[in-house]
Order: sequence, then C-alpha cells, then structure tokens
Amino acid sequence: MKEEKFRVTGMSCAACSTRVEKAVTKLDGTDEVSVNLLTGTMRLNRDDNKISDDDIIKAVEKAGYGAFVDEGQAAKPGVAASGATASQSALDDTKKMKRRLIWSVILLLPLMAVSMTHMFTGSDMENMGRPLTLALVQVLLLIPIVALNFKYFKSGIPSLLRGGPNMDSLIAVGSSAAIIYGAFAIFRMAMGYETGDMALVHKYASEIYFESAGTILTLITVGKYLETKSKGKTSQAIEKLMDLAPKTANVQRDGQELSIPVEQLRLGDILVVRPGESIAADGIIESGSTTVDESAITGESIPVEKTEGDNVVSATINKSGFIKVKCNRVGEDTTISQIIRLVDEASASKAPIARLADKIAGVFVPTVMCIALAAAIIWIIAGQSFEFALSIGIAVLVISCPCALGLATPVAIMVGTGKGAENGILIKSGQALETAHSIDTVVMDKTGTITEGKPKVTDVKAFDMEEDRLITIAAAMETGSEHPLAEAVCEYAKEKKITPVELQRFEAVFGQGIKAVIDGEEFFAGNAKLMEAQGIDAEPVKDQLDELAEQGKTPLIFAAKKDIIGIVAVADTEKKTSREAISKFEDMGIDVVMLTGDNQRTADAIGKRLGISRSIAGVLPQDKEKHVAELQAEGHKVAMIGDGINDAPALARADMGIAIGAGTDVAIESADAVLMRNDLLDAVTAVKLSKAVIKNIKENLFWAFFYNIIGIPLAAGVLYPAFGLTLSPMFGAAAMSLSSVCVVTNALRLKLFKPDRISKKEPAVDNNKTQEDNYMKYELKIEGMMCQMCQKHMTEALNKMDGVTATVDLEAGSATVTAERTVSQDEFAKAVDEAGYQLTGYKEA
Repeated sequence: MKEEKFRVTGMSCAACSTRVEKAVTKLDGTDEVSVNLLTGTMRLNRDDNKISDDDIIKAVEKAGYGAFVDEGQAAKPGVAASGATASQSALDDTKKMKRRLIWSVILLLPLMAVSMTHMFTGSDMENMGRPLTLALVQVLLLIPIVALNFKYFKSGIPSLLRGGPNMDSLIAVGSSAAIIYGAFAIFRMAMGYETGDMALVHKYASEIYFESAGTILTLITVGKYLETKSKGKTSQAIEKLMDLAPKTANVQRDGQELSIPVEQLRLGDILVVRPGESIAADGIIESGSTTVDESAITGESIPVEKTEGDNVVSATINKSGFIKVKCNRVGEDTTISQIIRLVDEASASKAPIARLADKIAGVFVPTVMCIALAAAIIWIIAGQSFEFALSIGIAVLVISCPCALGLATPVAIMVGTGKGAENGILIKSGQALETAHSIDTVVMDKTGTITEGKPKVTDVKAFDMEEDRLITIAAAMETGSEHPLAEAVCEYAKEKKITPVELQRFEAVFGQGIKAVIDGEEFFAGNAKLMEAQGIDAEPVKDQLDELAEQGKTPLIFAAKKDIIGIVAVADTEKKTSREAISKFEDMGIDVVMLTGDNQRTADAIGKRLGISRSIAGVLPQDKEKHVAELQAEGHKVAMIGDGINDAPALARADMGIAIGAGTDVAIESADAVLMRNDLLDAVTAVKLSKAVIKNIKENLFWAFFYNIIGIPLAAGVLYPAFGLTLSPMFGAAAMSLSSVCVVTNALRLKLFKPDRISKKEPAVDNNKTQEDNYMKYELKIEGMMCQMCQKHMTEALNKMDGVTATVDLEAGSATVTAERTVSQDEFAKAVDEAGYQLTGYKEA
C-alpha cells in the first residue's frame, strides 16, 4: 500500500466530505480513506497494482467534486508546501468572499427598501401600476445577487440531482423556492392588471419573496465569510513553522562562499553561519563555538551552548558565534521539515469521535429536505395558505446546518495539534490526540526518560588515603574500560582536574569489574563478587554499600591487594522535572509505572524518592513490550514513554507511545507523539491538551446538535398553534450562519491553553538528594577579546574554575556566570588575567 494525499475541491459541508469518502472507499485497492473538510484534503492508502491516481480522481469527480494529487512537498523539498497551499487557499477564499459579500450587501439594501415600499403606498399608486414596476425593480436587483452567489446553485443543484444533497443544496432549494414563488407572484399580478382585479394585485404585491431570497444568499455569505476567516486562523501554527524554515543558505563550495536556496543544499555541504542567522539544515559543527536559540524546535527559550562536534538542527538561530556546519540532513529530512509534515498530517487527520458527526452528516441533508417538505404539506392540510407553508419550508431548509457538525472535530484537532507543536509536543494524528485523554496508566523507561541517561559520580569514600589519590587510581583503572560507570569516574576526575596515572596492565572481569597494575601494585575495582573472588573481605563496608544501594546508587569498590581502599558511588541522575511530572500524573489519577533493569532494591529506592506508585525491576530490553501488554490485559489504557531502540516495540504496543525527542529515530517512528524538549512535563501537557481538545470537540458537537434539535422544529412552526410564533427564512439564514462561526470560535479558544512547566517553588532533584538552590550569578565585563577564538579561550578559562558555568558574549565583551559557591572578584580577575584578558567589571546578578 502506498500512502497518498489529494486536494479535493468543491466541498462545502460535512455531507460533501462524507460523500467523497464513501465514493473513494468503495474502490477496490483503497484503504484508510480520510477526507478533511477544513483542510480540503484526502489521505488514503492505495494498491498500485489495483488502482491508479486517475481512478481515484474520477471517483471523486463522479461524486460531484474535483480532485488532484497534492505534489506540493515534492515540488519544494524541505518545505511542507501543502500547509502553504491550504493557508494561501484560505486567504484567497476569504478575499473573494469579502468582495462577494460587499457587493451583495450593496445590492440587498435597495432591494429591501423597494420590497417594503408597498407598506407605504396607497391605492392610487397601485392603480398607476406601481406594484408591478417595483416587483420588476426587485428582479433587477436580485439577479446580480444570485449571480454573485451562484456557487451555491452550481454546487447544490447538481448534488441534489445526483442523489447526494449537501449544504449548498439546502441553500439553493430554499432561495430557488422563494425566487420561483416571486416569479409566480409577478405572473399573478400581471393577470390582475389584465383583468382589472386590483385586489389580486394588492394581495401578491405583499407576497413577493425576492428580498427573502436575496437576504438568505447574503446572510449565508456573511456566515461563510466569517467561517472562512476563522478557519484561516486555525492553520497559523503551520504557517509560523513554515516562516521559521530558512529560505537561503550560505555554503562553501570550491573555495567560494555562495548564497543558495535551501532546496539546493546537498549532504556534506559546509554551511557558514554568522551571529543572528538561521541554521539552514541539520548538521555537526565543524569549527567554531556559539550559543543557539532552539526555541523554534523545542519551545525552550534559554539558548544552548554549542561547540565543535555538537549537533545543530535546522530553523534554530545562531546567537553569538561564527560557526561552520557540515550538513547531514537536508531537504525533507531536516528536523523543521519533519515537524511541519507531522503537524500538517495530524491536523488533517480524523479522530474516532469524528465518525459520529460523519455518520449523521451523511443522512442529515436529505432528512432535512424531507422534514421541510413534510412541514409545508402538513400546514397546507391544516388550512394555512400556500405562502405560509412555503415560508415554513424555506425556513427549515436554511436554518439546518451540517457545516457546524462537519467543523466540530477538525477545527479543534487542527488548533490542538498546532498548540502542541508550539510547545515542542508533536502529536502525529487525531486518533492519538483523542486516545491521550483516556490514559489511566503511564509506563516510563527509567534510563534516558526519567533520568538523564548519563551516570555521574555522586559519592566518594576513601579509606586510609586522600580522596584525590583514590580518584587518581580509580580514573587510571577505568580509563581502560568502556563501561558507562567507568566513563562517569573518568568524567569526575576531569572535572576535579585530576590526571590519571599510567597503567602497566589491565584486565576486565566479565560481570564483576576490572583488575589493573599501577606502579607495580595490583588494584581491583568492581562489585562484591569481584572482592569475594579475590579473597577480599567486603563485610566491613557492607552497611555503607547497602545504604548507597537503598538510595538507588551503584557502588564501585576499590581495593589494593587484600584491603578495600575506597568506594565510589555512581548514579544516573534524574531530570529536574521528572519528580514534578510524576506528581502531576498522580494528581490527574494516572498511575505511573517505572521499568528498569536495576535490581528491585534500587528500583524501590528510586520509586519511593520520586513518588512512583509501581516499579518493575530487572526488566530486560526485549521484555518491555510484554509488561505493557500485561497492563493492557488488566484493562488499563496505557501510554508508554521511552527513548531507545529497545523501547520501540513497547511504544508500538501501547495505546499511546510517547518518544523522547533526543531518542533514536526508530523510537520516534514507533511513537504516536514526540517530546522535542526531553521533558516529562511535556508528557503531562500532552495529556492535558488531549483532555482540553476532546472537551472542546464535545462542546462543539453538543451545540451543533442542540442548535439543530431546537432550530428545525422552531422553523417548522411547532410553536405557531400555541403562541403564534414562526421563524422567518431570513432569521433562519442568519442563525445558520452564526452556528458555524460559533463552532470555529469555540475551537479557537484552545489557543489559550497553557502548558505545564516546572514549579518555581519546588527545588530540583539532584541525584536523589534534595539541596537548596544556592547558586550565585555574576556579570563580568572583559576587555581584550577580539575574535571567536578569544571567546572560546575565555569560556574555557572561566569554566575551569571550580563550580563555575559561564557564557561569554564576544560582541558585548561580557560574561554571565552561574556558580555553586561565592566567587570573589579577585578569583575572576586571576582567571581572566591568566587567559590573557582583563576584568573591568564585576557584579552579582
């Protein structure tokens, strides 16, 4: 099966989209056909061996509409042109409709004035033939109004004749009935003049319905104009994303720097990116360092430091440094293009809840026409005049509104998915958006999802030696190991500016640890099993080992000969928002389950600290999918959050898979939603957004149903016998127009949705220890920096200071520093001076 997208023209209401969907679904070789009224698109899977594009287009045309393959993306690599097409189409439609509306109103005003003239004229005027003249004037004023709004007739009448009436059919039949009756009235007035029957002339002079026909067409156009204008706002998210996509790029080719359109970029091209410029493709920094504003992709406003070897993505902004980037993803493969494609596809997809509206819309228009005809006949039988019955029939036709039903779901989904994209949450389909609101259990992979995925040294306990000496030995031993825990020890030594000594011999003991010889002396590093195997008694440190394990840390035991010389504890630290996100899930009544390969003791310690209701330990990578399936078998609606290749089966198995944005492509492809910011709070936001969207859809459907349930009987005259109340066709047309506008406006309220962010009151969790936020901030003024290398040297010099993190701004000649301790002006001055520059300003921020 091949997935394809078509543009469909001529649709005006939900009945149209349902008719197109049914026509294409009937074809042999098509599957999963979804027609979206709001975006004017049709997505489907088709079998090349059974059916062609032409067959599909012919089926749509036979149903009374137009279609063509949407090749926008192919035409412009790297840009989701369909979003631009839809946006431009909506803009063009709005302009055309505005012109139609203005001229319709200009012509309607004198038509209304002329139609009411008989109310102020006497019999003398009638004897002079004035009523017939005024009637003909009305005809002349009505003709251009009909011509301006002829699309209702052009679409509605053929659809009716083909047996698939739509909203335009209701408008066309209603206004045509008024026009035909007006023509009949003129004929009767002419007969009255011919026979001298002025009573007949007077009777029909007050019953010409031309002004009703003109008013109906004009008011419907008012509603359509407001609806089109409102619908245009729903695609603003895609428009904003497309505006962010770079249009040109500066590249180095054959020793020259060229400015080319992004469509011409090739893999391996070297981008030249200056401060303030947008990065045109995904790639790796070949030279230079800078800070990058990634808010366009992640929604995170704080710039991120980047240097040689770091990845950068398209549509992010180079803030301060001069960099060269080697392209590894161009065109449609860039991050921004994939985001635009996902948002476009999601906004055009259907949620399961839309099926109810589609089913009703499929039979709504013919049902309304039968009701209108039945109501007119009943009133004639009841003794009312033909004119009264005609007015009732027209009112029923024009007040009925399948448009509101058809728009109830797609506008909310489009706004909802767009709002998610604005906040770094990519929801791939309407079905995923709907599923998220019913989730009652969230399963989280520990490593890389709850935690940073990068172990760090948390505790160092040295026995009978200096701590620095222990780290020197530990770093030397671990240098030869590729284990993640070894990497953590080496990184810790680097942070402490401790240089490892040279090894004479190294041996890895599978599942236990390592042996090494340093300066002729043998050392051991690993777990209790290794110590036992080497005849080293670990009993004296058992309590310390147990305490560290209970805290969720992994202790590494270091020994020399037969004595333990120290313990280094390593742990994968939790992300600062993990605890708050888990708490928010629990507050929403959603159970959180953590999957981890750690032992049960460590898992329980982590779960207790983070408030996780259930921890499943000792989980092998291939068993994650099995645990998700078991939860589903218990009757739970499960969301799985993960980031690795081994998470992909579980993500696919879950009712909703949520991939962490920094995870693998396989995990992202298997998921229903992607969190670009790697922040679990965004998973909370995704669920809350889903609940808000579904609530909005239900509100829209309620008001659409409620409006028709109340409006149709009222127009049919059910209150006339008891209260003498009827609904004129003109008021019916106005009410119908407003119903669609109200539905779209209600959906636009979703733009006010606010995402979850970490609470400022709650301290972050740092490796299982609660610590107060005692960071100090400083602003420094530095003289002597002339180029990017100066900036790089100054940044490195400041960051080498103990507990200091610095960002240097070359253009401003300043540095912003965050320190874990109080740092004096003299300390900063010394570091700046050693780097070859001068400190001229110092203040606490």
